[in-house]
Order: sequence, then structure tokens, then C-alpha cells
Amino acid sequence: MKYFSCVRLYIKLLICMVFFTTAQSLKAQVVYDKLIQINGVIMSSDSLFGIPDVTVSVKGQDKGTYSSPLGVFTLVCFKGDTLQFRALGFKQEQYIIPDTIKGNTISMVKLMSQDTFYLNETIIYALPSRDKFDFAFQNLHIDDDRIEIARQNSNIAMLRMMSGLIPKAGGENQQYVQQSAAYRAAYEGMRPPMNIFSPIKWVQFLEAWKRGDFRKKNP
Repeated sequence: MKYFSCVRLYIKLLICMVFFTTAQSLKAQVVYDKLIQINGVIMSSDSLFGIPDVTVSVKGQDKGTYSSPLGVFTLVCFKGDTLQFRALGFKQEQYIIPDTIKGNTISMVKLMSQDTFYLNETIIYALPSRDKFDFAFQNLHIDDDRIEIARQNSNIAMLRMMSGLIPKAGGENQQYVQQSAAYRAAYEGMRPPMNIFSPIKWVQFLEAWKRGDFRKKNP
């Protein structure tokens, strides 16, 4: 009796697993049948040129894409969704995906018409008098453009003057301190050399004196 009870329990579990697996498979099949991939081209209605950077979004959802420089786009959504097309300078368009489409892919061509622009009012004044024009021409200050500013900043004389006025950076100060410490450590316990007692420097000085390098030259 216990054996037959275990067999019946095993058969019930097996039937439940088969039923659950079948239900999940049917549900996944239904969801897959509702999915659709849209491959489309967005063009202007007057010239039939591709429109780049068009926002293609699904209405009421955070899902969308942009068109390529040639106006091509692709998007995966559900059948029955509403697509919205937005682009600067064009009227907003919509497209409802039919529920009766067979298959999971569709190709479309969407035409968009240009929107009308209304410019603000422009007031044109007459030319000023000659005296006012001469005064403005002589006293009007026009700021330098970027090219002129770059030329002034790269001037050699300006760079030399700034190099003498700008304080040294932290790295330069550290290098100077390290070089001074290395010089003092090299002559630790002795007197550093002085060129005034160098015989070579004295010979070079006498030769320059004989040549007349220190004589005052007449202009």
C-alpha cells in the first residue's frame, strides 16, 4: 500500500511539473509573439533626405532611440505601442503599431514635414550722422579676439618679463634647495674653492689684458 501511495504521489508531482512547464512555455510564446523589431528610415517630406538625430520614443514609456546621420533607426517594442517622432525644425509625428501584424519584424519609412518658424520683430534704424560715426570710430574700444590674445601671450618679450616676475614653483624651489645641500655636502669640512685663487683664471685674465679686451673702445 505504501508503494502504491508513493507512485501516485510521484505521478501527481510529475503532472504538476509538466503543466507548469507548459504554462510557462505558452506564456513566453505569447510575450514573444507581441514583441516586434522596427527598422525604419526617417526622411523629410519635401526633399526625401534622411533626417539625423530624430528622437524616436515609445509613448508612456522610458524607451527610445535616435536616428543615424542617414535617418536610419531600429527599435524593439510591443505591438500596439505608439511611437513618437521629435526633431528640431519638424512637426511632431506619431505612429501606432498595429496589433494584427504577423511576424516579429517590420520595415517602415516615416516622412516628417518642416515646422514654421516665427522670428521676433526686428527694428532697423537709420545710419547715424557723420560726426557721431567719426567719434565712434576714433573712441570705440573693440576687445581683442582670441587669436590676438594668443599672440600677445606667446610674445617672447612678454614671456621673459613674466619669467622674472613670477615666483618659482614648489618643484623649482625644492630643486634649488637640493642642489645647495649637495654642494655643501661635497665640501663638508673644507673651504669651498674660490676663483680668485685659481691660477688658471689668473692666466686667462692676463692674456685678456694683453689682448686689450678691457680697453675702452671708441664708438
